[in-house]
Amino acid sequence: MKIAHFIVIFAGSLSAILTYLLQFKYKQSAVRASALVGVFSALFVLLFPNVLTSYLSQNIPLVCFGASFIGMVSSKLVKSYWIIGVSGAIFTILYLNTSKLFTGFGGGLGSAACIALLVTLAIPIVVNKGNVTNGFLQLKRLINKRSLKK
Repeated sequence: MKIAHFIVIFAGSLSAILTYLLQFKYKQSAVRASALVGVFSALFVLLFPNVLTSYLSQNIPLVCFGASFIGMVSSKLVKSYWIIGVSGAIFTILYLNTSKLFTGFGGGLGSAACIALLVTLAIPIVVNKGNVTNGFLQLKRLINKRSLKK
């Protein structure tokens, strides 16, 4: 794997964590936190075009903006920065390997972010065979509440 891939994966993890941090520690709304991360990553690429390679300049803003969607998750579902960071890395891997698959679909970045977060929440279930995370339990309760209301 190229060093550029590691840089993009690190940027994805960092942007997811930064969005989560802006939202809960600095009391910004989820949308504002995501927008700030996306805008600043794009501004960095625009203001310093010679610092990054063309591959990084093309991919980092999209990865940072897409991974920031993971940081928009509720603190009731996820309380750990590690889970957010791992989800950002999984999102980036999904983006790098399936970006052509989402061509023509609206919300491809958001869909990949949702898939990455769900995969991360499912890891303890698969590894521990039934020992679920708090985030997964909250999601299950939310689904059950909505199905009972119908």
